[in-house]
Amino acid sequence: MTELATIAGGCFWCQEAVFQPVRGVERVVSGYIGGRTPNPSYEMVCSGMTGHAEAVQVHFDPQLLSYRELLELFFAFHDPTTLNAQGPDQGTQYRSAIFYHTPEQKAQAEQLIQELERSRTFDRPIVTQVVAADTFYPAEQYHQDYYRQNPDKAYCRATITPKLAKLRLEYAERLKQEVGLR
Repeated sequence: MTELATIAGGCFWCQEAVFQPVRGVERVVSGYIGGRTPNPSYEMVCSGMTGHAEAVQVHFDPQLLSYRELLELFFAFHDPTTLNAQGPDQGTQYRSAIFYHTPEQKAQAEQLIQELERSRTFDRPIVTQVVAADTFYPAEQYHQDYYRQNPDKAYCRATITPKLAKLRLEYAERLKQEVGLR
């Protein structure tokens, strides 16, 4: 049975590209969550006026990838200590957030954050929000599977390709066998 995780850690293209090759991940959908405006467009979200975060919904098999393991990868591939920003991407749409679907997901997210804080994994306090999931709006089609379709775009080469190199180097045992990463 497939479970659902909804996470926001900056640009959804980055999150999507990192999670797609992970063993146990069945599907990743880029979209918007946590805002006030129904059916927002990319332009509306980028304006910062809707309150939405760029996020991904990860459909995963908990027999192959636990929710905790998924969250560990989430924290390894974005900076959870910067408020409303990831590198050059600035604005509330780039906030770090975990949108939980069950009380168990909430508890696991809060526990992991506490453990990361206690172990001083990061140099600064974690600002990741842990909030109940509300309506998720899939992003426009051209945002889906973005890196695979646009690996040579400057943003992809500069931001996503290094993340995939790190994934291949540090988490090779968690990758699908048939996946070849650039």
